[in-house]
Formats: sequence, structure tokens, C-alpha cells
Amino acid sequence: MLRRLAQDGFALALLAAACGTAGAAASRPAMAGASGACEESTATRVAQPTEAQMAAAGLNALPVAPEEARVDLVAPPFSDPTGVTNPLFPIANLHSVVLNGKVDGKAFRTETTLLPDTRIIEWSPGQCVKTLVSQYVAYLDGRIQEVALDFYAQADDGSVWYFGEDVHNYEGGVVADTSGTWLAGKEGPAAMIMPGDPSPGQVHRPENIPGLVWEEVAVKTVGKTVTGPRGRVAGALVGRELHDDGTFSDKVFAPGYGEFYTAHDGDVEALALAVPADAAAGPPPSGLGRMTQGADAAFRAAGSGRWRRASAAVGRLAAAWRAHRRAGGVPPRLVAPTTRAVGELRRRVSARDRGRARDAALDVTQAGLDLQLRFRPPAEIDRARFALWTQQTIVDAAAGKRAAVSGDVATLEWIRDRIARTLDSVAVTRLDTHLVELRANVADGRLGAAVRTARALHRLTLSSSTGRTVGLNGTRTRTEAAP
Repeated sequence: MLRRLAQDGFALALLAAACGTAGAAASRPAMAGASGACEESTATRVAQPTEAQMAAAGLNALPVAPEEARVDLVAPPFSDPTGVTNPLFPIANLHSVVLNGKVDGKAFRTETTLLPDTRIIEWSPGQCVKTLVSQYVAYLDGRIQEVALDFYAQADDGSVWYFGEDVHNYEGGVVADTSGTWLAGKEGPAAMIMPGDPSPGQVHRPENIPGLVWEEVAVKTVGKTVTGPRGRVAGALVGRELHDDGTFSDKVFAPGYGEFYTAHDGDVEALALAVPADAAAGPPPSGLGRMTQGADAAFRAAGSGRWRRASAAVGRLAAAWRAHRRAGGVPPRLVAPTTRAVGELRRRVSARDRGRARDAALDVTQAGLDLQLRFRPPAEIDRARFALWTQQTIVDAAAGKRAAVSGDVATLEWIRDRIARTLDSVAVTRLDTHLVELRANVADGRLGAAVRTARALHRLTLSSSTGRTVGLNGTRTRTEAAP
């Protein structure tokens, strides 16, 4: 299991699971137990929770579907498990995805990234599968809230199966708990997350461990047309999801995108942009470059109290944003957060609020990077995001916000896993050394030292493996000095 112990220092454990010996016949219930060796993948019956288990978890009164409607009771063989081609859950081709919405009345934003790692899981005695690893990072009101590493594989009939997730829930910048973590073959059975050929009336359980994680989805509609980042998308699926508290919600999956829209009790999470599905040829439009240049100039000017210069920078970036919108082609769900970020920066600069103006400038840069994701390689955007969070660390440490700095460092540690393989070995060693030092600075309450380490990380990240210095918008830049 991939684990992050953020409060104890930077650590990345890529633990290989050993496969076991004894095989399970296709008719044998598939519950876990490391048995020693992996057999050839075969159709395997998936163990289901008993009535007693459902009752023990308080789920016995749920209006679950009859067994004859279920399409996830037997898992087909997994001959090419990482070659995911299911258009409604194309995780193998979702290199970088941004979703946004609202949770608890606050702005909610996620980054989902396909990592270069795979994970071998013995999910039933003798049955092992190589899974893809997808990293999900959620931000609530601009700060890290949850990180999950999700394990997926596709069966031979085109269905996609969920083999667990490693969850880290953050409060005050540190991991508060790991609620929701589970692994197929350890806590419970593997679970189907998307049928191979969905049709109305089919039912499956994407999570199926009473008392830990549980939900059931009934396919309600197929062939629906939805509005996506670049226009209309045909062939979407709407599923009605039954939660463990007895409530229902609709969840939409769209071809080429996978999970597209979900809403529950006023909370909304919807896809804003996915790459490569929404990738566009050529360099970013010049207006996006002017936006990030303006945000960087406003950040530096606000930091030194040069308010007239900061105001002029905001004017330039606001004009660039208006022109970019008029030109068309902006993914609809990125319009509102970008407009809000620009407006907030203008207000904070007008109020001469140094700390919040710098925060707002970084929010504009974040929005600008989301817009640039269509035009630049995901790893390049992630390196720029890393650089942005080093700047956020500097701002928070200078303000004495220890909890915020701890969350900033956790964010850097997770983004590190996306970019490490794009850097040379010496750069990775330097990066890791600085991250360990930065985590120690925070643990010891030495925020002044944290500023210096974050500044060194910023310089390192902006230097590519060939030594070329690249700014957030693709131009040369400089690191903001500590106040």
C-alpha cells in the first residue's frame, strides 16, 4: 500500500504485494488471504457480505437490488488488466483531470493524476491482478482536504474493477485519519466500478464492505448527451447511487472522461477538464501567458508594498482574461473560478492587504495553470503547481501560519510523486532532501528556516533536468524573497 506519513516527515513507500499459492476455483468465494503464488487469471466468484454482516453494519434495511439484477457477482479473467479501454471509465487515458464544485458551501477542487506506478494485488486466493494507480487530491477552500490513491484494473469483458484505495483525510494541515481506506483481498472483495456493456437496470457495487465502505449503483440511463469542456458529449451514463445512509444521488459518467458529475446533499463535484481528452495543439494562447505574468508581478509588488505597480499588474491580467474569454474555447467550468480569483485579487490589492493579496495572486496563477493544462504536458503543469505551492509555503510561513504550512508541505509531497520521474536522479535527490528538511522545519516550529528551504525548493523546481530555468508561464522568473 502506498502510504504517506505527512506528520513524521517525507516518505514514499512503494510496497510490492507478494502473490500467494493456493488457487481458488471459479465457483469458490473470493475472499482474501495471502497464499503464496499467483495462478493464471480465471473467472472468479466475488464473495458478498452476508445478511449478518449487513445487519451488523446497520445496512440490513437498505433497499438493495435483487441478486438477479447484479452484474458484479463474478469477476472475469484479467488478461490485460492495465490496458483499460472502457470509454466510460478510461482511467488508463486520464493523465490529468480537474474537477470542481462546492462542498459544505465552500469552493471544492480536485486534481486526479494517473501515476506511473502499478500495484499487484492478490484479491482472491491465488488470483492476482496488476492495477493502475490514480492519485486523487481534493482541496477545500484552497487547502488540502483529502488524498486517495485508487487501484483499478479492467477485466476481459471490458468491465473496470476497483481494488481499493489508500485514503488520507487532512485537518489543520496534517492527516487526521485514514477513514475510507480499504484493499481488496484484505478488508473485503474487489468491486466493479463500471460494467463492460452497461444497460438500464444493471446493478453493481463500486464498494462492498459493510461498516467500512459501501455503495450500490443502478444503471438508470445510457446514451445521454451532456455538456463537456469542449461542447456536447454523447453516450453518457446516469447511475442512481444508493449510499450506506439510505440516501440516493445521481452520478454521471461520460465517454472519454469517466466520472463526470455527482451531487449529494448540496455538494457538487463536476469535471472541468481532462487531458488528453481535451488537449489542444500548439502553445498556450498569449493571453494565458499574460495572465500568469500579471499574477506573478502582482504577487511580487504586493509583497514589497508597491501598490500602484500591483494595481497595474492586476489591470493587465484582468484585460488578458477578458480577451481570452472573448476568443472562446474556455472550458465552461473554469470560467467562474478564474473570474472569482481575478476579482478577489483586485479587491485585495485595492485594500492594500498584503497577505491576502499575495494569496489571491497565487489563486489566479492556479486558475491560469488549469487553463493551460489543455496546451502543456501534464508533468510540466505539475512542476509549475509545485513551484506555486513553494510560494504559498513562503507566504504562510512568513505569516506564522504553522498549520497552513504543514498542509502546504503535504501538498508538495504529493505533487512530488507526479513529477519525480520527469527529473534526473540528482534533481530528485535534491528535491527529496529539501522536502525532508522542510517537513522537519515545520515539525520543529522553525518557520523562518521553512521560508529559506521553500525558496531553495522553488529555485530547484523551476530548473529542468537540463538546467534551463522555466517560469510558471514558460518564461524566465525569479523566486520571491522572504519578507
